[in-house]
Amino acid sequence: MVTNPAGFWIRLGANILDGLIIGVPLAILGILITGDMENSTFSSSLTFAYTLILPVVWFGYTVGKKICGIRIVKVNGEKLGIGAMLLRTFVAGIIYGITFGIAAIVTAFMIGLRKDKRSIHDLIAGTYVTHEKP
Repeated sequence: MVTNPAGFWIRLGANILDGLIIGVPLAILGILITGDMENSTFSSSLTFAYTLILPVVWFGYTVGKKICGIRIVKVNGEKLGIGAMLLRTFVAGIIYGITFGIAAIVTAFMIGLRKDKRSIHDLIAGTYVTHEKP
């Protein structure tokens, strides 16, 4: 059951904060460790691990989501697990890539227009983003 869903702008803000607070430092760390600015495999791997693991161990929060007061939860009320996060990040990422970003645009409209504010990756993973506390 979807309660108190988070809309487009708050979710975008949380993603921007994650990019600034986590993504930029990880990119710099990757450059320092590998010495290669063009090959971002190292920092991309760390970012993927952050996006995948942190919400599972931190009640659906990432740093940006915590600052914005929103979190990822399962629609059926179960605990958020690694399987749901794999579907949400990896499988959805493949879909967004295959469609050359068109699915990402559709997702933005879904979050903005649907009553439950669920996106393509939420539907795939059985999740939604809410303002509710754990």
